[in-house]
Amino acid sequence: MKKSLSICLLFACGIFSVLAQPASEKAPLATVSKAGYTSVKNQANTGTCWSFSTTSLVESQTMKGGLGEFDLSEMYTVRNIYTEKAKNYILRQGMAQFGPGGLGHDVIRAIATYGAVPESVYSGLPLGQKNHDHSKLDTQLKTYLDSLLKVRPIPSDWMKGFEAILDEHLGKAPATFTYNEKPYTPKTFASDVLHFKADDYVNITSFSHHPFYTSFILEAPDNFANGSYYNVPLDEMIRLTERAAEQGYSIMWDADVSNACFRQKQGYALQWKDGKAPASITPDDEEMKYDQQLRQTLYENLTTQDDHLMHLVGLEKSPGGKKFFLVKNSWGDSGPFNGFIHVSEAYFAINTVSLVVPKAAIEKSLLTKLGIR
Repeated sequence: MKKSLSICLLFACGIFSVLAQPASEKAPLATVSKAGYTSVKNQANTGTCWSFSTTSLVESQTMKGGLGEFDLSEMYTVRNIYTEKAKNYILRQGMAQFGPGGLGHDVIRAIATYGAVPESVYSGLPLGQKNHDHSKLDTQLKTYLDSLLKVRPIPSDWMKGFEAILDEHLGKAPATFTYNEKPYTPKTFASDVLHFKADDYVNITSFSHHPFYTSFILEAPDNFANGSYYNVPLDEMIRLTERAAEQGYSIMWDADVSNACFRQKQGYALQWKDGKAPASITPDDEEMKYDQQLRQTLYENLTTQDDHLMHLVGLEKSPGGKKFFLVKNSWGDSGPFNGFIHVSEAYFAINTVSLVVPKAAIEKSLLTKLGIR
């Protein structure tokens, strides 16, 4: 995941200046529907948006299912995925991605495999530290793994050294804990309290270099686990998202945000027609037209990249009738909308890389086309 938002998306949005960003007019957006969601979190100096966004989705699903509101540990999942990445990196002899990034399906798989714990049980913050900072952690983990690969055979107990680094920076992971005066393991907490099932979530994307209504391994650097995504036409992906929001469901949204059109500081993401944000941003600004071919071109020429994952929690309309998605970010309470950003349909259509969608939100006819029961 790229951390800088100053990279230019020259083809689609023109040149971006961080020195003089236009102001936004707080024109009212009418709420069409909104899912339940937990408070905005801050991933701070980490590349773990994939865990924050998808954990937020799972929290919303517990609310949707009447199970209550939970504050789940993002870092428990991050720790478990780090161990998977390490094993993959070693077996591939360093010829694989190893870093802080990930995708939404990693969280779903991690909870199903390792369970989940409340934030109060495992914050991933060393004693006295208030904000996450993985700059040293990421460097130490990579250095350790690369040092192992210089020797053959590598020590059979190499994972002990890797876990020691995780313990130092994130704390020891709990094997058991007490929640509401009852004992749990992470796996029993996920199954008995959260009622979590991996099959309740579906990975969706829309690219024409693979057949529609089939699944394929998404070609993204952070897809270290070779996760598969169901491929649907662009108009169906948009409709699927709108329909889910209309029913009070939320979605994990993976998108390119390192472009001039994503304006967290102004609270809006629009695909301006002339490639430049106006001096004063309003939701009804004119936007460029989109289609499947434009989306494909931008992905294949590496303009659209897997930058950042967020949590889409609502559907809105502008005064002029344009559709917007309400998106919960994980950058703290930044921007005029306290951590939320309003994303236009055009921006969503062009810049979306992948989605994780609750299966219950998908029309049965589409599930049938995809071969999902």
